[in-house]
Amino acid sequence: MEGRTLQAGAVCGVLHVKNPVALAREVMEHSEHVMLAGSGAEEFALSRGFSLVPQSYFYTQERWRQLERIRSGDSALSALTISHVGTVGAVALDSTGTLAAATSTGGMTGKRFQRIGDSPIIGAGTYADNRSCAVSATGHGEVFIRAGVAHDICARMRFGGRDLSTAVREVVLEELPALHGEGGVIAIDAHGEIVMEFNSEGMFRASRKQGESAQVAIYRS
Repeated sequence: MEGRTLQAGAVCGVLHVKNPVALAREVMEHSEHVMLAGSGAEEFALSRGFSLVPQSYFYTQERWRQLERIRSGDSALSALTISHVGTVGAVALDSTGTLAAATSTGGMTGKRFQRIGDSPIIGAGTYADNRSCAVSATGHGEVFIRAGVAHDICARMRFGGRDLSTAVREVVLEELPALHGEGGVIAIDAHGEIVMEFNSEGMFRASRKQGESAQVAIYRS
């Protein structure tokens, strides 16, 4: 999603697209739609010059072992943990003052077939508005959808007068736990302030400002 015009693109339920977030950008820039799903999204990918890959491309031994543990009833993986969530998100502010956000995921390990989480849903897992901030989320998608997490953070800034840190903390540390939701967000505002907050055990995250070294972390310092 791009924060200057509020243009957005998303795909979901794709099985053979190597980089879904790149296809989402094509939807945003080269179609009249916001979200395409399944075979329709893959047909659009072919029309835009994408090469589809076999499902075996996405196989990793680690994820297979995690799935097998869940199938066997391993209680250690019965709740959301950072070990079996595969979301990758990014937020940015460019030199013109435009904010952007992108989120891509393979979903939760052990999810029901054809379950769609918050990542492709504009306003839930992804949102960007130059008047407030850009947000990308990771966590228990069903709760993030119900709470409209990404848009809620932006709205608290735009209409409630919060700064970025306050808006993020209110949503991630108050609203989500009240709905038994676990996860976190990365966010950046129009002034370049970066906030990365979570209510889970940890969250893989990194940030970099122009002229500064990258900051990388998993757990709280």
